[in-house]
Amino acid sequence: MYTNMGKLEQQNRKMTRRTEMQQAILSTVVSVGVLSAALIASPVMGALARLGMLPYSRKSEVIKSAASRLKNKGLLKFENGYYALTADGEKILRRWQLADYKLTKPKKWDKKWRVVIFDIPERKKSVRDKIRQIFVEAGFRRLQDSVWIYPYDCEDVIGLLKTEFGIGRDLLYVIADQIENDKYLRQEFNLL
Repeated sequence: MYTNMGKLEQQNRKMTRRTEMQQAILSTVVSVGVLSAALIASPVMGALARLGMLPYSRKSEVIKSAASRLKNKGLLKFENGYYALTADGEKILRRWQLADYKLTKPKKWDKKWRVVIFDIPERKKSVRDKIRQIFVEAGFRRLQDSVWIYPYDCEDVIGLLKTEFGIGRDLLYVIADQIENDKYLRQEFNLL
């Protein structure tokens, strides 16, 4: 009845390793621009080491095989001996970066508020809902219906959201020195 018990964790670890390796390969190709097939293993190994993930023996062969799978999925293209990202590869990498993006809080607040205002059309309701969900998960506070606030620099994540969801003009990022009656906001963010 429970024949798969014990195998689920093993399968999950294998899938996680595969995703991390694919992300490392795509990130490496993006940072270099294009990457020779012969050189792909070295920078990817460095990226995997930084992730704390050191593959087993035959690592170069494993990485080349993973790159080949990414090519077959249409995420990488191989031309004239070099790998480069496809449009789909860039989209997947941005999605991974967005999912992995952690907003860092500096030790000291710069006393500036980051206000995000969006006016996403009704036809993109699912995008609007996803943006709200991301804001809540990231720790933003709702100031008004489509106005969110955060006390720290978050321009990078806003840029990723604009790119990922194609809402560049629908999402505004404002840095404000003061907000009237902001004591309750400072309390919510533990800034007193």
